[in-house]
Amino acid sequence: MSISGAIHGTTILAVRRGKVTAVGGDGQVTNQDTVLKGTAVKIRRMQEGRVLAGFAGAVADALALFDRFESKLGEFANLKRAAVELAKDWRTDRFLRRLEAMLLVADKETLLLISGTGEVIEPDALSEPGAAVLAVGSGGSYALAAAQALLRHTKLSARELVSEALGIAAELCIYTNDSITVEEVS
Repeated sequence: MSISGAIHGTTILAVRRGKVTAVGGDGQVTNQDTVLKGTAVKIRRMQEGRVLAGFAGAVADALALFDRFESKLGEFANLKRAAVELAKDWRTDRFLRRLEAMLLVADKETLLLISGTGEVIEPDALSEPGAAVLAVGSGGSYALAAAQALLRHTKLSARELVSEALGIAAELCIYTNDSITVEEVS
């Protein structure tokens, strides 16, 4: 196996419906145009299972960010505050600035996207009260569109929405597969 360049490619989707938040991701790890692994798990439970985090981007970079974010959660015990503090560090720290990944983090009430440019983005509320959708990665736009349509036109649970939308993204995005992992908090 020859590996040149960074390992990338994934789709992560979070859906909040009612009092349940589900976060899921596909299992594909890609190096340029080669699939290296099809069953990777890119979702992690944190803070005794109350917070879910998923990543898109370079694997080693994302794992370093997971560790840093988990440390911030321990320090601040508040999802939004921990996300802002990680984003500040990520933007100003020489080592962290070089990391190429994005994190999607969620608890039962909040969905956030954290990027290396200092962004902490919370999605707009949707027409269904309390519902929200957020996606990152190569198939993120496909998964986001599918999840929004499913929210409008079905009664599927948050977990079912994530699974169905990621399945649709896998049909469209060559960097997304149908080996899907979904976790939820309520």
